Amino acid sequence: MFGFADETYIDVASGNGGNGCVSFRREKFVPRGGPDGGDGGRGGDVIFVVRHNLRTLAHLKLVRTYRAESGKNGEGARRFGRDGADVEIAVPPGTVIKDAATGAVIKDLAGLDRWVFLTGGKGGKGNWHYRTSTNQAPRYAQSGQKGEERRIGVELLVIADIGFVGFPNAGKSSLLNMLTNARAKVAGYPFTTRIPQLGMMRYDDRDVVLADIPGIIEGASEGAGMGIKFLRHIARTSGLAYLIDLSDDRYLEAYDILSAELAAYESDLAAKEHVILGTKIDEPGTQERLAELKAKYPDKRVIGICAFLGQGIDEVRQAFIEMVQRHEAEGDQDGVF
Repeated sequence: MFGFADETYIDVASGNGGNGCVSFRREKFVPRGGPDGGDGGRGGDVIFVVRHNLRTLAHLKLVRTYRAESGKNGEGARRFGRDGADVEIAVPPGTVIKDAATGAVIKDLAGLDRWVFLTGGKGGKGNWHYRTSTNQAPRYAQSGQKGEERRIGVELLVIADIGFVGFPNAGKSSLLNMLTNARAKVAGYPFTTRIPQLGMMRYDDRDVVLADIPGIIEGASEGAGMGIKFLRHIARTSGLAYLIDLSDDRYLEAYDILSAELAAYESDLAAKEHVILGTKIDEPGTQERLAELKAKYPDKRVIGICAFLGQGIDEVRQAFIEMVQRHEAEGDQDGVF
């Protein structure tokens, strides 16, 4: 099984067009046959195809070069050359194509099933096209057009509705397992998820995708730890859930640290609608800490939860669905469908 891969670079090229043919009709009883050179075939295209059964870009790390087939040359008797075969590159939903040199986004494949990136070169015309009353025996044909070559970056942005943010061991994986069919690793000792985890939460008649990214530590925006590497995966979420471990002595400053790290990475992330979840309320002294957390942030929605006992889970589900619905309503008003 391949490991998680969320970005890579590949070289792609569309096919060259085939050359037109210089040929003249030669038959026993046709001593003065005219030009009959056929056209060259069109070069193949480079096409990205979104496959919903793919979850990573690991397969693109095994094959780094993708070239479409060139068109075949034309032949006599006005036989056209065969078109070159397209090359299709399978990618998971949420893939973004970028310029390798500048990092500029070329195409976001969100909502697409297929996208033609590079078009193959046109085939050249055979000498049959160039016959005229004054030039009845043209001895030239058109060359096929060259295809295009590009080096591109391919990046995966996980598509989720709600993203979990928190320090390592804040209970993100436990909550994901409780709300969805995910089976993220949990344990009674400190550790952090090493790759983003996704799960599907069913609420009434709709599905909500939840994403748990690796734990963020203070200084992450400056390169500390590994959680900041995956923050781009929650860029498309409708909202965020800040998980605060109430058994941790930093419970009153955790939210400020986390939101500051998100803002340092990308201001739009910190500005997303969110809810604060105080976790592990089954442990001694955490009820008092939960009250202090609510008092510190009176204008924010703060919910106390215990994933193992199911405490507060119904309220969390309601909070998540409300954030998704509000985000969708805002998108409709802005003309985004």
